[in-house]
Parts: sequence; structure tokens; C-alpha cells
Amino acid sequence: MNQQNSSTGETPQGDFAFSGLSPDTVLDALETCGIYPESGLLALNSYENRVYQFKAEDGQRLVVKFYRPGRWTDEQILEEHAFALELAGADIPLVAPLAIDGKTMQQACGFRFAVFPSVGGRQFEVDNLDQIEWMGRFIGRIHRVAQAKPFVHRPELNTQSFLDAPRDVLTRSRLLPSHLETAFFAILDPLIKETRQRYHNSTLIRLHGDCHPGNILWRDGPMFVDLDDCRSGPAIQDLWMMLCGDRQQQMLQLDVLVEAYEEFHSFDNSQLTLIEPLRAMRMVHYMAWLSQRWEDPAFPRAFPWFAEDKYWEGQILALKEQLAALHEPPLKLGY
Repeated sequence: MNQQNSSTGETPQGDFAFSGLSPDTVLDALETCGIYPESGLLALNSYENRVYQFKAEDGQRLVVKFYRPGRWTDEQILEEHAFALELAGADIPLVAPLAIDGKTMQQACGFRFAVFPSVGGRQFEVDNLDQIEWMGRFIGRIHRVAQAKPFVHRPELNTQSFLDAPRDVLTRSRLLPSHLETAFFAILDPLIKETRQRYHNSTLIRLHGDCHPGNILWRDGPMFVDLDDCRSGPAIQDLWMMLCGDRQQQMLQLDVLVEAYEEFHSFDNSQLTLIEPLRAMRMVHYMAWLSQRWEDPAFPRAFPWFAEDKYWEGQILALKEQLAALHEPPLKLGY
């Protein structure tokens, strides 16, 4: 496998290529698993990997996910799969990979991929307190399973990979307009410093890691998808992205989430102080991620605004607002 970058859990930037993944390559790879699509391949909304939905000749509706070359090691992918199967085995509604000839990770045509059952569902309603209560219960169930043992190969959510390494990427980015660089780093650097000071080591458990509304389907309850970003970190990471709206709305949502969560797993109230640092880390990491992936033709098509002055001007303002949020009292329970 390619050399891994220990600070980010990824391999060097030059390996992120999907140029060789043509429709014929997808079909050839599936054929090595004895799967023959009857329908065409429907590309799903995924940028980090390449994901296609199809109907097989036996009538099954399936999804195939091709992993971005060089991003994860084989061991990290297999650990993701094992975690998914462990959660599904505990009756948690999560889409887990199918084992084909006893293997969940397949390799063919120069790519690593996995096949999943195709599931439908409607969008999770972020402002629906009943659905937020469901989410609290199921995230609690996930964490009850997750805390039983640690990850061995998956990375940890830390300031090196979510602040320092992204800053290095942004300093080299040709997409940041030169006339905005001074203003951008004048707010980014104090934000990073403040976030690093406030993000303390907490009890780390295995996490979904990217538990935002886009990774949840609603089918008479939540259906979790996409463990591609699973990693070790504080439990609050899987909860805070459920919050939306103003401060009062978020405190109400947090109360509902945590009360339901504690039906299955204890919650450490001290982690409430991590919400805004984690939000800041996600903001910085996201900008660097887009910059790193810009050579992938899918990214300029999907995110054309990323190369515009208006976007970076907006980010300067957003970073200022987030720095202010770091100095506000943390959200609290007991709304």
C-alpha cells in the first residue's frame, strides 16, 4: 500500500485519482464478484469516494462503493467494515457491507471496493424534536457498543489532523485569493490557537465520526449510512451535528438528544465545552479538504464557488463569528 501520512490518516495528495474508474471498469470489477447489473449505474451523491446504485440480475438492489485510492490502508477499511457489522449485529439500523466469498473488501481493476444493500428513505428533519429524540437513543446505542473496545487502525480526532495539517494545506492553496491571504490568516491563526487550547483530551471511543443529517435516512426511524470517516474521539462528536438554529433552539435540541441518549449510555457533561472547538475544527478541515481534492474534476463541478473571492470573504466572516462563539459560555443542559 501507499505510504501513509501519520498526521491525517491519509496518504500523500498525489494518489487521490479516480481517472481510471470508467463505467466499464465498474462493471468488470463487479463481475469479479459474480455480480451482473441489470440496470444502468446511477451515480450517488458522493465526492470522497465513487458510489453507484444498480439493480443486479437476481433482482437485488445494491450499491457499490469504490474507495478513493490512497486515502485509507486496507487495515483501516477492514476496521470500518468490522465496526459496521458489529453495530448491525447489535440490531442498530446501519447499512453494513455485504460479505462476498467471506470478504467485505473487494479488490479488482486497481481499486478497492465494497458492495452494500441499497436502502431508501426520506431526509432526516433537523428541526423535528421527535426525530431528534430517536437519534439520541440510537446514537446512545451505537456508543454503548462502541465503547467496548478501541480502534486499532483508524485515526483519532485531534488538533493535528483537524487544525495543523489543514492549515499547512491552506498556506499552499492556490485557491485562496492572494489579496485576501493576510486577512484570512489573521483570523484563522487565533481561531486555531484558541481551539487548540480549548480542545482537551477526553474519553475516546469509536465514533461514526461524520454523523450529520446527510448521513441519515429516515425509514420509520433512523438508518445510518457511511462509516467512511469513523475514528476515535469524544462522544459529543456524534451528537453536536444534530443541533441547528439559534442558541435557545440548540439547547432545547441538546436536552432532548441527551435525555434519550442516556437511556442507553451515560453522557459526560464536561464534553459540552467541546462543541464549539469541534465546530471550529470541522470548518478548518473542510476548507482544506476541498483544496486538497480540487484536482479531482468532480470537485470544481460540485463546488465552483470555492474558487471565488466571495466564498473566502464569507469564510473570513464565519471564522470571526466562530472565534466569538469560542468565547461564549458553552451550551448547557436543563433548558
